[in-house]
Amino acid sequence: MSRVGWKLPTSVLLLALLVSGVALAQNTQIQGLITGRSGATMTVKTQNGESMVVVLSPGTQVDEAEGRLHFRKKQMGLTALVPGLPVQVQGMINENNQLVANTVKFKASDLATAQDIQAGLQPTQQQLAVDQQQIAANQRAAAANQEQIQEEQAKIAANKAAIAAANKRFGELGDYNILGEVTVYFGNGKTALDPQYDPQLLALANKAKTITAYIIQVQGYASKVGSAALNQKLSMERADNVLAFLEQQGQVPLTNVLAPGAMGTSQQVASDATTEGQAENRRVVVRILQNKGIAGT
Repeated sequence: MSRVGWKLPTSVLLLALLVSGVALAQNTQIQGLITGRSGATMTVKTQNGESMVVVLSPGTQVDEAEGRLHFRKKQMGLTALVPGLPVQVQGMINENNQLVANTVKFKASDLATAQDIQAGLQPTQQQLAVDQQQIAANQRAAAANQEQIQEEQAKIAANKAAIAAANKRFGELGDYNILGEVTVYFGNGKTALDPQYDPQLLALANKAKTITAYIIQVQGYASKVGSAALNQKLSMERADNVLAFLEQQGQVPLTNVLAPGAMGTSQQVASDATTEGQAENRRVVVRILQNKGIAGT
């Protein structure tokens, strides 16, 4: 009697391969550093040095691990995913070899560090103008107090070095063009958005939607009147209120927004010794950014 080998039906084999393939795709997980945000995607440099494009969606769950052992989790928004943040991403690889994120996890301490880096990324033209005015004032006072001038010049040199270092960090995280900017001003101790800025913010939102892979950056500031803690709180609430308007009225998706920055009293654009100077420092700066790699520049 001849032996006949036992074989599974072809349809069963195909089904088994399909199921195993789906399981592998669903269980894809990477760890690495966010190096850039472009539209509804972000780039993660993995621990082995490779870069992976991660696709974000409104359904992506973002968790922040809290506590010493990181057992507790706090659900966060997509805006918390800023360049410089170490993350763990789980999801499915699509046909473009991109990882469609189901969950993104990170540590609270890592987020704080990444936001500190973001806080110094882009000094405004106004800040640079203040530096130039200070240099001119120092030069005029040289005859009266040469020693004081030398000290001030050392401070200015240190400030320029800090700006250069911040720009270098930004370049490492992703080089961006600024394609639009609106500055919103607030009254002393006020955080509510003045309706007079609605048209400017709506125009900015509409312009952003015409730009490929745009990112909206929102940074809030305060004058040095009052305590540092109060000013930090005011700067965050101002930034949050402007972002809420952009999301609700401007229809800007949060997938295209960097976390609003509470800049406090940093990067003052005018002297707080005068009422007018204080008014200029109570502001929120909104920018449209585009990665230069996308723009081809």
